Amino acid sequence: MSDDSLLDRALVRLEAAASHLQIDPDVIEKLKYPRETTKMRLMIRMDDGSRKSFLAWRCRYDDTRGPTKGGIRFHPDSTVEEVETLAFWMTFKCAVMDLPYGGGKGAVRVDPRTLSKSELERLSRAYMQAFASVVGPDRDIPAPDVYTNAMIMGWMADEYSQIVGSVSPAVITGKPIALGGSLGRNDATARGGYYLVRHLAQELGLGEGMRIAIQGFGNAGQFYAKLAAGDGHKIVAVSDSSGAIHAPGGLDVEKLLAGKNAGQSVTALADSLGAKVIPADDLLGVECELLVPAALEDMITTSNVRSIKAKVILELANGPITPDADKILEERGIVVLPDILANAGGVTVSYFEWVQNRQGYYWDLEEIHARLKKIMEREGRAVWTIARDRKVTARTAAYIHALSRLSTAIEAHGTQSFFAS
Repeated sequence: MSDDSLLDRALVRLEAAASHLQIDPDVIEKLKYPRETTKMRLMIRMDDGSRKSFLAWRCRYDDTRGPTKGGIRFHPDSTVEEVETLAFWMTFKCAVMDLPYGGGKGAVRVDPRTLSKSELERLSRAYMQAFASVVGPDRDIPAPDVYTNAMIMGWMADEYSQIVGSVSPAVITGKPIALGGSLGRNDATARGGYYLVRHLAQELGLGEGMRIAIQGFGNAGQFYAKLAAGDGHKIVAVSDSSGAIHAPGGLDVEKLLAGKNAGQSVTALADSLGAKVIPADDLLGVECELLVPAALEDMITTSNVRSIKAKVILELANGPITPDADKILEERGIVVLPDILANAGGVTVSYFEWVQNRQGYYWDLEEIHARLKKIMEREGRAVWTIARDRKVTARTAAYIHALSRLSTAIEAHGTQSFFAS
């Protein structure tokens, strides 16, 4: 396989898991390629009266276990390869959590920060107009991702409802609460990772008052900081697009969050927090017990992985560690709680939202948290047991866990050995 392809590098994980299972070749053949990738050009009217087009995609990678599920990101560097890789990860993430979904993903190549609010709404509605035949409550259910949010999901759900002629909140998750969204969705990704670390703390050798560094202080990073600080842990370093700050004694998380909510960067808040500004990449090397990558793909590579001092890494981002860097971490004995398990709280609560939309009955916040906690602990324990018994990394164990479920579903349709006999 070529090391240049993001999807090819993701498929390395599939091959590693398959080597530990008796998998029919039909299963690997089905999972090596996306089922369906649709490419569209979105044409919208800009505020100055001009028209502008934006490239957009939607990938439905595999729907063996149910309708596909995955976010839509607005990002200037989005590519079809990225979309297909993220959909591949979502396929395995849903299987790890035993959700009745396959994996999907979508993107628009745009920097939404350059758009007015009206232009952003037009673009969001144009996406749904273009992909209305691809998505659907029983076919493909989008959600928010990088640079998209609840309001954008609300616009898209409304546009879909107008197209099909009936109110269809279950077409999209991550909507505003008033439009059928679920309580607990805003912090679900971070909360799922928080429940996972807390459940496995003893096995991971993590105790009270541990030091945590968070790379990427967006939605997931901020909520994780708040939850962890509430348990008495120290957030010693955080980073965003402006750079990173470091305070060995711990940052004042409430003050940090207030500053971010007011639109300030973490580096602009450094003086008021008594923190030192450091280069963004230097965050990986700070003294801490837990490192939380919560930004984008391929942030930890062979060029910076050896600087990491943490004993555990919690992947709240998708694919933040390259396969080659993963091998180095394994050699060094650093435990990685992989993305398809660690950040699966988001899709799990999205599943709760879809269920609530379909039944027209909504759960309170305590029930959402209890259901999420139960699933994260159940699947986290299953993955940890596989890793221990088979003497493999937690990442390989998570893929083994997911692949066993996917293979059972694929083989239920019949394989070569069935038809040959």
